[in-house]
Amino acid sequence: MTVLFASTATHAYEKARARMVREQLEPRGVTDPAVLAAMNRVPRHCFVDDALCSQAYGDFSLPIGEGQTISQPYVVALMTQLLGLAGTERVLEIGTGCGYQTAVLAALCERVYTVERIKSLHARARRAFDKLHIFNVTGKIDDGTLGWPEHGPYDAIIVTAAGPSVPEPLVAQLADPGVMVIPVGERGNQKLVMVRKQDGEVAERFVEDVKFVSLIGDHGWQV
Repeated sequence: MTVLFASTATHAYEKARARMVREQLEPRGVTDPAVLAAMNRVPRHCFVDDALCSQAYGDFSLPIGEGQTISQPYVVALMTQLLGLAGTERVLEIGTGCGYQTAVLAALCERVYTVERIKSLHARARRAFDKLHIFNVTGKIDDGTLGWPEHGPYDAIIVTAAGPSVPEPLVAQLADPGVMVIPVGERGNQKLVMVRKQDGEVAERFVEDVKFVSLIGDHGWQV
């Protein structure tokens, strides 16, 4: 891992992150020490608009433009913990958004490949990565439901938007063994699903109810 995180945080933000971990994550079952450390370190306020910085560590999602959101910190931590990262993995992320989830993953794995369909969000995330000296992220603009087969298979896949079902191209690009975390269901009412591939078998497990923006693409919603 080569994540450096340039120093941009004030003492107030550091305290807010520590409180977020203590009050929002630990009581809800986020127990992985590495995940908690990453959440305590990644400056979430650097991924939201300046006008929303004071709310960056609140227990809720925030708008990031283009009809998209930065996920609630608990959801970011939960999905990351479910991947069970040890530090050597190659992770595929579908839905870069503002780049916050990407940055958390980058602190915990070898390399993140991230796909975003909206050009302005891709550019925004890239600026944040450069500012924070995050060097182990490779991104592109494309239909995320198709994955990124050139760099697969992936030890872990995380999808940050909800489709009607698990996209088959993503299952095909998941390593064996490997794990994927993805919200699935109707628009506005979904379930977080953990998909595990082991010895050629693919099994799905319900985690909890969630609410995500729509996964748009050939193997998702058609706008």
